[in-house]
Amino acid sequence: KEEDNVLVLHEHNFARALSEHQLLLVEFYAPWCGHCQQLAPAFAQAATELRNESSPARLGKVDATAQTALATEFGITSYPTLKLFRDGNRTHPLAYTGRMDSKGIVRWMQRRAGPSATLLQDTNTAAAFISSQDLVVVGFFKDLKGEAAQAFFEVAAEMVDMTFGVAEAAELFQAYGLSADTVCLFKKFDERQTNFPVDPARGLDTAELTQLLRVHSLQLVMEFTNETSNQIFSAKIPHHMLLFLNKSSSEQLLLQDGFRAAAGGFRGEVLFVVVDVTGHGADVLPFFGMTPADAPTLRLVKMENNRKYQMEQDNFSDSAIRTFIQAVLDGKVKPHLLSAEPPEDWDTRPVKVLVGKTFEQVAFDETKNVFVKFYAPWCPHCQAMAAAWEELAERYKDREDIVIAEMDSTANELENITIHGFPTLHYFPAGPGRKV
Repeated sequence: KEEDNVLVLHEHNFARALSEHQLLLVEFYAPWCGHCQQLAPAFAQAATELRNESSPARLGKVDATAQTALATEFGITSYPTLKLFRDGNRTHPLAYTGRMDSKGIVRWMQRRAGPSATLLQDTNTAAAFISSQDLVVVGFFKDLKGEAAQAFFEVAAEMVDMTFGVAEAAELFQAYGLSADTVCLFKKFDERQTNFPVDPARGLDTAELTQLLRVHSLQLVMEFTNETSNQIFSAKIPHHMLLFLNKSSSEQLLLQDGFRAAAGGFRGEVLFVVVDVTGHGADVLPFFGMTPADAPTLRLVKMENNRKYQMEQDNFSDSAIRTFIQAVLDGKVKPHLLSAEPPEDWDTRPVKVLVGKTFEQVAFDETKNVFVKFYAPWCPHCQAMAAAWEELAERYKDREDIVIAEMDSTANELENITIHGFPTLHYFPAGPGRKV
């Protein structure tokens, strides 16, 4: 049975569907799940597009709440879960890793169905292929059946947002100045050709190549915009160096030169980003406790814990920027912690109001048991529990040894406590030893 070109699968027809379709992407869903309902039209559209281009790839769906044996067999614990079954094999389905929209699903399936990289036969085809996009990846392999080439095809099948070609002709190795197996990234910006030679002993590591391509496909200096923000955050680069500018000032625009000159030496470790404080970048200013008037200024952010680092005074020369970054990487610079000013009446109401600069003396007071709610003003969960927190404080307001407090984590940061979600509650018991 089909609905909108999507096969409706259940325990009795599952095996047959696998035997009839060499590539079957199955969505395990729950009828009540909002994300599944949201995905449904895109999933159906992708099924129709694949059908229309007579692709061997088909899409199917399983109501995992009704087909419990299938849900158990494939270890379905959340919805929607998408798995790809190849060549009738039901023991090792592949997890879907593409985007959850119709274009993402179609491209991912096309890469799985056909060769994931275009074979380039001669210099003219290769030149046309390379100039067809801003960025293409070409794998040069002496043996397209070898392990390195197979690993390359696997990477190409996963990275559907890039275009991949492959070459084995000797004249192509010669044309691009190569003598051994190499993966090349061709770009119309920054460096034109970047070579990643395949290590003859270790072969090609798919995770390593994926990360290298991700890092090198980004521009050396990114501008933070609506279009690039997703790339910037998904690049998995551990540090971001930010230059905050007012782009309407020609004087400030000149500061990009030194910034750019410093970027090359830190590729893959530090991503350089220009933030226009009057444009899309205005949204991130509160995160740094800044206003547009603070531009031009520099900040380095450690992505794993959102620690922010600030130069003593801003110096925009490339050597100063390099020295500053190196000092942060070597652990020689203390993070710059945000703190609001304590309100005048911070301790007169039952719930005490803590800020970065007063936190230490209150929370680690050895004579008191301190219970702190770390919240964000915009967070609905925090708003929902506010009344209960007030009530708790009211109940203990006459106890000298108990303090119920709260801290706005969007305006205050602490050196040794990182808050990952809101609200977060930490209890600091009385006594020595700074227990949390």
